[in-house]
Amino acid sequence: MPKIGRKVKIFSALEVANICGVVNQTAINWIKNGYLKAFTTPGGQYRIYAKDLAAFLDNRGMADSGDVLQVLMERANWGVLLIAADEAENNRIHNELARFLPEFSFIQAFDGFELGLKMAGEKPGFVLLDLDLPGINNQKFVQLLKEDPVYGKPYILAVGSNLEDKNFQVLSGYIDKIFLKPVDSETIYKFIKNLEKLTDAIA
Repeated sequence: MPKIGRKVKIFSALEVANICGVVNQTAINWIKNGYLKAFTTPGGQYRIYAKDLAAFLDNRGMADSGDVLQVLMERANWGVLLIAADEAENNRIHNELARFLPEFSFIQAFDGFELGLKMAGEKPGFVLLDLDLPGINNQKFVQLLKEDPVYGKPYILAVGSNLEDKNFQVLSGYIDKIFLKPVDSETIYKFIKNLEKLTDAIA
């Protein structure tokens, strides 16, 4: 498991009951009957991981409250980095970052269609996006990743050839860091490692 990642959120049976709008005993019954996965503390209290609660809520169609959306935001895979760039550059960045970050899993996307599919299926915690990759509306894409909790609000690292472009200024509110081409993989690696402190602070 990589060190980088937001702290794991754990709920009590009472918190689950409050989120779902039921009494505490109902949540306990869900656990006892195997509908909701949980573990017990040394004192015998039930505790539920956010990912297990999110799966339960999805299965029950209960995703309409602020608390539920917060649970769904826990879904990003914080040990996974998706690289979206053309094939040659993608492979170069992948090979270099894989040496720097051996504890990470890497996904590669070479066009907008593939990028959308892999974001939906894998929900990586980090996305490295080439802003010059064709077939992508960068503004809509990064806004979707940051505002739709189903994607887990990943960190978005972007690379571009012209940082003075006005479109980049619009994107800056959604992108966590923009790097100038040519890509320096070591600089990206150092930035990712520094995010460990940030994730601890906002968890």
